[in-house]
Amino acid sequence: MADRRGLLIILSSPSGAGKSTLARRLMAWDTGLKFSVSATTRQPRPGEEHGREYFFLSEDEFKQQVAEGNMLEHAHVFGNFYGSPAGPVKDTIESGQDVLFDVDWQGEIQIRNSDLGKHALSIFILPPSITELRRRLETRAQDSDDVISKRMLKSWDEISHWGYYDYVLVNDDLDETEERLKTIVQAERMRRIQQPRLQDHVRTLQTQFEEQS
Repeated sequence: MADRRGLLIILSSPSGAGKSTLARRLMAWDTGLKFSVSATTRQPRPGEEHGREYFFLSEDEFKQQVAEGNMLEHAHVFGNFYGSPAGPVKDTIESGQDVLFDVDWQGEIQIRNSDLGKHALSIFILPPSITELRRRLETRAQDSDDVISKRMLKSWDEISHWGYYDYVLVNDDLDETEERLKTIVQAERMRRIQQPRLQDHVRTLQTQFEEQS
């Protein structure tokens, strides 16, 4: 048995708030942190491997996994199904490693309501302002003006669900937000439920106390 159980670390944010950068920094800080590999019904792209980028499933296979309760969360996006298989996540956290999820608020709720939800830690990243959010999207130079406008429209729907999360960080300074994020993770790792050896230790203390009484 590992000294601690891993956490299901959920990061969510509107596009442009800095979630992806913070996720990369978190994984660089702790190289033992595992990124959740999703399952999908879309076809593999050149160079992608089953079990590395995604678990590639047929639609029937995917729906069967959902029906059997083997998906922590799932969604239908642009004609394909995507989801987080529960088995690999359970094995990982039982070995004492944390698993990082990049999902939206709907995925957060599904994970929270799953059998592993008691080990979940959810963090929402807010931008300092809507003006700054648009500026970040524009300076990325990855999207057309039309796509940026659509992302901005979607952003408020995502922001409006901030209240579902355990922690909410305003990413006004990337370095400071990273430090706050790491502090949260370190503290949450010490939750009583994350330490499976505690009960045995308390029993040992009880036995020692009774022997000396």
